[in-house]
Amino acid sequence: MSRNRDTFNEINITPLTDIFLVLLIIMMVIAPLLDQQGLNLTVPENVAQEQAENKDTKIMTVMVSADNKFYMDGEEVSANDLETRIKGQLKDYPDGLMIKSDADSTHGAVVKVMDSARNAGVTSISIDSI
Repeated sequence: MSRNRDTFNEINITPLTDIFLVLLIIMMVIAPLLDQQGLNLTVPENVAQEQAENKDTKIMTVMVSADNKFYMDGEEVSANDLETRIKGQLKDYPDGLMIKSDADSTHGAVVKVMDSARNAGVTSISIDSI
């Protein structure tokens, strides 16, 4: 009994090519999203101990209240004037900026202070929750 059946010796690579093209398109769409910049934060280990030891440090303090109002030196500062006020006091406080935020304040208000400080030229920013 002989079999007169043709054997199929080739592999069909069309489905494999389709899978690779779909993966390539997915990577091309996702790649620009991976290049977004975030905030560069350095987390100190013993801030309270260092500040207790260095009482000579001059750190500017901005308080963010629960209703998202900004206070510097005990007086309220509007969001529009925050950057100019920080820039004006920067020479008196060379050691940086401390943001003291209420637990009920929004993240947007704290980020507003951080953006204003960065635009004013502050290089060292610390955050504390009160």
